[in-house]
Parts: sequence; C-alpha cells; structure tokens
Amino acid sequence: MRFLHHNQCLYSSFSKLSSLSSSFYLMGSFNLCKSSSLLFLSPLSSSSSSSSSSQRFFLYKSNSVLHGSFPVRPMSRGKAFSMKPNGVSSFTSHANVPRPPEFMENPLAEALSLTRLNILKKKLQELDIDAEFCVPGQTNHLLCPMCKGGDSGERALSLHISEDGGAAVWMCFRAKCGWKGRTLAFADGRSSHQISGQLTLKQKKRKITVESLQLEPLCDELVAYFAERLISKDTLLRNSVMQKRSNNQISIAFTYKRRGALISCKYRDVNKKFWQEANTEKIFYGLDDIDGASDIIIVEGEIDKLSMAEAGFHNCVSVPDGAPPSASQKDVPPVDQDTKYQYLWNCKDYLSKASRIILATDGDAPGQALAEEIARRVGRERCWRVKWPKKNEANHFKDANEVLMYLGPEALREVVDNAELFPIRGLFNFKNYFDEIDSYYHKKGGNEFGVPTGWKALNDLYNVVPGELTIVTGIPNSGKSEWIDALLCNLNESSGWKFVLCSMENQVREHARKLLEKRIKKPFFSARYGGAVERMSLDELEQGKQWLNDTFFLARCENESLPSINWVLDLAKAAVLRHGVSGLVIDPYNELDHQRPSSQTETEYVSQMLTKVKRFAQHHACHVWFVAHPRQLQNWSGGAPNMYDISGSAHFINKCDNGIVIHRNRDPESGPIDLVQVCVRKVRNKVAGTIGEAYLAYNRVTGEFLDTDESFRIEQRLKKSKF
Repeated sequence: MRFLHHNQCLYSSFSKLSSLSSSFYLMGSFNLCKSSSLLFLSPLSSSSSSSSSSQRFFLYKSNSVLHGSFPVRPMSRGKAFSMKPNGVSSFTSHANVPRPPEFMENPLAEALSLTRLNILKKKLQELDIDAEFCVPGQTNHLLCPMCKGGDSGERALSLHISEDGGAAVWMCFRAKCGWKGRTLAFADGRSSHQISGQLTLKQKKRKITVESLQLEPLCDELVAYFAERLISKDTLLRNSVMQKRSNNQISIAFTYKRRGALISCKYRDVNKKFWQEANTEKIFYGLDDIDGASDIIIVEGEIDKLSMAEAGFHNCVSVPDGAPPSASQKDVPPVDQDTKYQYLWNCKDYLSKASRIILATDGDAPGQALAEEIARRVGRERCWRVKWPKKNEANHFKDANEVLMYLGPEALREVVDNAELFPIRGLFNFKNYFDEIDSYYHKKGGNEFGVPTGWKALNDLYNVVPGELTIVTGIPNSGKSEWIDALLCNLNESSGWKFVLCSMENQVREHARKLLEKRIKKPFFSARYGGAVERMSLDELEQGKQWLNDTFFLARCENESLPSINWVLDLAKAAVLRHGVSGLVIDPYNELDHQRPSSQTETEYVSQMLTKVKRFAQHHACHVWFVAHPRQLQNWSGGAPNMYDISGSAHFINKCDNGIVIHRNRDPESGPIDLVQVCVRKVRNKVAGTIGEAYLAYNRVTGEFLDTDESFRIEQRLKKSKF
C-alpha cells in the first residue's frame, strides 16, 4: 500500500498539537474521499529514536483495508513525495504537520480541499500569478503578469478562486491589456489563459450595507478634490459618494444602489487605482436614476456620471468595469457566459423601457470599443453616440468631465443634445456621403467622366471609369484580347495606369511580344508578318522590358491547377494595395476553375461570381475587364454576336457596367479584313458613354488599333519605308 506524504497542515485543528508529529501519511487513492466509514489516526513507530515525540500518524479505515491505485510501498522519510494526479504539475512540501485530535467530523474532505487549493496555486504560480495569500471564495486584486500594471503598477488583475479551491478565473481590467483565463486544479491540468475562456462559478452574492463596509461621509479634502473637477457637494450627496478609511488612507467610495439598497461599492484612491467589493452583483452606477426613463445616457466612469449631473442630466449611468481594449469580432455569447457585460443583463428591465440610449463613452479606442459592445447587446437601432468636441487641431476632448472642466456645463449639454445616430452596418444616410458628392460635383478626382480610351472614334461611346466592370465578347479570333492589350497601352501612356493580367490563353513570352510591339510600334521579329519593317533594336527591347515590369503584374498558377475567381481577386487585391494597380484583366471566363456546387445552377453561379467581381472593383476603385466567349452560334450569318449570346448566362450583360462586342470582317468581298468593329452594347453610366458603334483599323505588323484616318497615314508611312 502506498502512502501520500503531504507537507502542509491538512487539518486546521491539528495546529493545537504542533509538537507531536513531523510527518503525516495518507493511505490510499483519492477515491478515499468517497468513503463514508469512520476514519481514525493511529501512531506509527518512527524509524528514528532520536526524539520521543517523533511519531508518524497512519490514517486507516476502521472496518476494512483501504485499497488505493498506488502500489504498496511506504515512502521514506528522507524524500518528500511528488505526484501528478491527472496531469497536474508536481508539488513538494516540507512543512511540519501537527498531531490531529482523536476525532474529526470530515478530515479527509478538508484534506482534499487543501490539496486542490495547493495544486491550483501551483498552476497559477506557473503563470506568474502570485496567489499565495489569496483566499477561496473571494475576489483578489493582484498585479497582472502580462502588463505589470502599466506605468502606475495598478493591481488590475481580478482573480477569483472557487470556495472549494478547485478552480480559478481571472481578468485584467486595464484597457490596454484585458488578459483573462481560467484553470482547474484537476481535470486535464490545462489552463486556457490566452483565449476568452469562461468558467461559471455560481456563488451566493454578498449582502452589504454602509455600516458593514464602514463607509462614512466625504471629508472636506475629498469634497475639495471633486470641486476642482467642477463637481459640487450637492451632486456628491445626491449620488451617495462616500469614503472609506483603511491602512491610514482614505479612498473614495462610489455606492452602487438599486431601489435604495446598497448592492456593490467601488473604490478609488489618490493614485487613481480602482477596486470593488468582492462577490457582489454587477450593476450600473446610478441605476435608480434611469428607472422609467425613456432617454438614457451611458458613460464610462463614475466621475463622468457626476459630470453629466452637473450639466443637468440625471438620467445617466456609468458602467462598473471600464472599457475593453477592442471590440470582439465574435458573436455575443449567451447571457450566462457574458461575464464582462453581466451588468447589462442584470439591468435589462431598466434598459428595456428606454427608447433612446445615448452612448457617451470615452473618445479613445477602448471607449469606442465599449460603445460597440453595448450597442451590440441593447440594439443599435435605439442607440445614439456623442461626438466629443475638438481640444485642438490634433486632439478631441476625451470624456464628459474634460468637457465640463474646460468648456463648462452648457457645452456638455450641447454635446449630448447633438448626439448622432449610432451607425448600423450597411445602413447609411446621404449625409455620410456629402463630402464624396461634393468632390464629384467639383470634379476633384479628375476622372469623373472616365479616362479616354485613346481612340477618337470611341470618345463619345466608351470611357474607362475606375471601379466599373466591362464585359468584352466576340467570336474567336475577332481580336478581343488584342484590343484590350492596346487599350491598356493607351491608358498607361495617357494616365500612367498599372494592371494585373490574368490571361490564361497566352504564354508569357507571347503576351510580352504583343505588348512590346504595341508599345514600341515595331515588330518583335524580322519575320513574314513584319514585312520589310525594321525590327525593334536591343536597346528598345531593354527599355520595353523595363516598361513591362513597371506596368504589368501577372496572376498565373505555378502548377497545373486552374485559377478560381477567389484566387484571382485575392491576388488583384494584393496588387492594388502593394503596387497601386488600376485595372484587372480576366481572360477568358471559361479558363477559370468554376467550383460550382451540384445544387447550384450555372446561372446562379455566374450571378454570384459577377457580384464578387463588382464588389472588388467598387471597393478598390479598380476597373475590371472580363472576357467571355459566346456560345456556339446557330445559323450564323457573319455579323457581330449579341451580348446575350455569351455562353453561361444572361447575367453577363445584366450585371456588367459596360458591354462591348469586338468584331472583325472575315470576308474580303464585304470590306477590309483589318477593319475592326467595336460595338458598345451597354453603358450603365451615361456620363461616361452611350450605346453605339465605332470602327478601328488593325495594324497586323505592330498589333496597334488605330482610328481609320490615322490608319491611312500609318499605312502610307509603312509603304514608303519599304523603298
């Protein structure tokens, strides 16, 4: 049978017999605590005879042998026992244990409770939480090991140990920290201290009174302190602000009452350190002032609540716990787990009667985060928020008391009276966009009418507007991709635009050749297609390569997989943010990886995909050209196809901002085969263009698209260069 050597005083009543024993052994496993049989302690002869009082005590069951989970072997006196129950880190003790009385009501339960507490404190110590003097069943205020209390060394870490000593939860209430977590003495031995863990420790709330807390009226010094902050004695009396003496210090006591009864109390010392009465219910400060009120003001601190009273607003309450460092991105937790904001749920009956809740939290980031968290719980639709006035060119006043001190009560009243509607995500007023509308009216952006294409024939029909989607279609080999490349070259030359190219049908070197020929206006090779026109030189090639590198960014899969639309848009977003690109080309639609669920039709998929593309374009002010091929045409007569002929869905024309068909004559008897017809079939923004057709001449040598009159001059120049 194995003995557990415990180093500390297991039974409080043992202290009366401290001179009898230096060792104590507990026989059996922890399952002993389940036994209902009477337990006795019997002396065991010591192996050492150096002292007549040196005895060891042996705990056993009166009617049967106790069998534990440990092997039968007594521990030697020379080495303390170290164990790991259920993964808990080992602990060692060296304290002498006094002899117990002859009979105890439940000694093993008390022993196990102390064992749990010791293990728990060991685990807290591993997290650098100093819980040595913390008492179970109470909330203790300690120095946070994460933030070290900031510059002031504030003891802002609130640690609560359950009454049985088996669990602990903690949270740092410094706005810039917010570290919180939990741990158990047993279970799996792990601590969740870097996530927002919740551990519900149900406990009976304390009943407190002014007398039990030994509160007293404010002294003249504290009244003078508040007077410096423009808070009168009448306001202090009305709000039951008191004081408490402890350790030769006087602290301000803010009494939290409900229907006149004292529920909790929060203290503040001269160093602006705060603490609250442990194990009391969390409610608003000034709760009785909003009973039945239709308008409620919520502030971040008790002094701000008093400042509102000086401005004539008594329908105001303060939160008890300050602000979080940032607003949570997760859903609001269930009520029983929403410990940080439990005061909102405890005061739900008061808040439910209000039709308007004005959030006057601090103007810093934590204060705004607090406003967001409150609005999420009480409903944004009935929330307003104050906008603190400017202190100087760079800063605003922080809170209600600052405004009261520097600008006076009338200015504070004006701030509250001018509170704005709390923003609801996705719901706006036109007022939110007045600056943008004014900028549009005065054409401050410079591209309100769109950027010209570079072809006079298209100036009245199609201009490129940032943030729009243009669908380009046409039968195969009609010049869709070549026309887009020429357009990009023109936009770069006139406006310095940069582009992302997701062109799955072009090899990189072929695409580079086409772009360079359009830029340099000379053929890349001395080949048949160039005729007798001089090839671009090495110097021109090097200059052109640098231009390619500065102007275009390639979105290409490095393996055999096909790119998805999400993959393309993610890369384009990175290019917009990193390189400042203004345009994206996706060429063509049918080369993308369309991961469409089996339950979704192609029409539904195309609609969803184009919505993503448009949102990207609008959000990043990036124009997108999307090439889509028409379906196989039946009984085609040779004319330009319709936008509704695009393969996949009519949504291509329904959802785009601009729809363009590129068509080239293929019958020499019907006209020049190098004459390209640009059919503008849809223009959503009438400021940027209109429906119509234009003709451009295609130069096969350089890949340029030219206005027809310009094409004639170029053709004459090329003919002369042959001789």
